[in-house]
Amino acid sequence: MKIIPVSVRSDNYAYLLVDEQTKEAAAVDIYDVPKVIAKAEAENVKITSLLTTHHHNDHSGGNDAFASQHPGIKIYGGSSRCPSMTDEVKDGDILKVGADVTIKCMATPCHTQDSICYYATDSQTNQKGVFTGDTLFTGGCGRFFEGTGAEMHKALSYLGTLPDDTITYPGHEYTASNFKFGINVEPENEATKKGIKLAEDNKITTGLTTIADERQFNVFMRLDSEAVKKATGESQPDSIMDKLRTMKNNF
Repeated sequence: MKIIPVSVRSDNYAYLLVDEQTKEAAAVDIYDVPKVIAKAEAENVKITSLLTTHHHNDHSGGNDAFASQHPGIKIYGGSSRCPSMTDEVKDGDILKVGADVTIKCMATPCHTQDSICYYATDSQTNQKGVFTGDTLFTGGCGRFFEGTGAEMHKALSYLGTLPDDTITYPGHEYTASNFKFGINVEPENEATKKGIKLAEDNKITTGLTTIADERQFNVFMRLDSEAVKKATGESQPDSIMDKLRTMKNNF
C-alpha cells in the first residue's frame, strides 16, 4: 500500500490510502476536495471511499461536495454527525480498499465521541499504518472536547497495543509544539530530544514515526514515567492525563 499525505488548511492532513495492485484509494478526512482529487489524479489512483476520523469541519468538511460529485460513494464515519455519511462504523469493524488493504476501525472517543482511528495493513507487503485524526498526534494528543482524561488514557493505550512498526498518520502538523511541551515535562528524555531534531529537519513529519516511537517520546503515552508524575503532581493515570492536558492547553 501507499499512503500519500495531502496538506490542507494551515496545518491539517488529508490522506490517500492506496492499494497498489488495483490503484483504488480511500481518502481520509477529505477537507479540500479539489486538492485531494488533484493529488489522486497525479498519482493515477481512483478514490472509491472516504474515511472520516471525526465530524469536525476541518476533517469532514469536504464530504458533502465529494458525495454530490460521486453519487453512491461509500463514506464511513463514527456517527451521523459526519456529513454525508453512508456507513456508520464501530470498534472492530473491518473495511477493504482494493485487493490487499484491510482496515480495522478503532473507536477512540474523547476529542469527540465519534472519533475513529483507522488501522490499515497490506497483506502482500505487511506494511502497517494508523490514521489517528485528532486523537494521537506526533508527540501529543487532541483536546478533550467531548471526553475526559480517563477516555484519552484508554484511547491512547488502545493505540499503544498496535504493532511497534505501525506508522502513525495524525490529523495535524503539531509536532514542533508538542515536543517543546514534552521536553518541558521530561527534560532528560533522549527520545524527545531526537523528536525535536526531527521537527527541525522536516516541515512535514507525518509518516516518519511509529507507535513504538510514541511510547518513547509522547508524554501522554508515558503516564508511568516518574518525570511525568513529578511534573503533574499526580500519581493516578487518569488524573495525570487530565493535568497534562491542562498544562499543554496553557503552555
